[in-house]
Amino acid sequence: MAAGVASRRAPRLPAGCAAPYGSMAAPGAAAAAAALVQYVVLRGDLGRPPRSWPLGAVVAQGCHAALAAAHAHRQHPDTRAYLELGGAMRTVVLEAPDEAALTALAETLKQHSIDHEVWTEQPENVATCLALRPYPKDQVHQHLKKFKLLK
Repeated sequence: MAAGVASRRAPRLPAGCAAPYGSMAAPGAAAAAAALVQYVVLRGDLGRPPRSWPLGAVVAQGCHAALAAAHAHRQHPDTRAYLELGGAMRTVVLEAPDEAALTALAETLKQHSIDHEVWTEQPENVATCLALRPYPKDQVHQHLKKFKLLK
């Protein structure tokens, strides 16, 4: 190995967690299904009138929710494996049209025992975003497919 060049070893994964998508031999349906992904769902209405929050404030809500979910579930094998991916982490940011849709999604996730965190902005006490802990895509996508990518 050349001087100053560090080798990157694939992280050892805890037993029972999904293999990170970057280490799979061949892409395809099976690889995509097992890929660890963290879904973040932001309220789209926050950036539009009458609220018109600045873009940075809306982005911050997503950051808060994603970090809260990762922290709350930091001991879960999938979360640990996801964090080990470093620059290869896969995050999908979706849009809920309003607070009612976000609240309904949170209830659906709760009913299906899907780990997530709802971020509530204080002191306004406004639910702005939710984030799931990292999951294999095939385990959670069915509950999120009606939401579009945030634009």
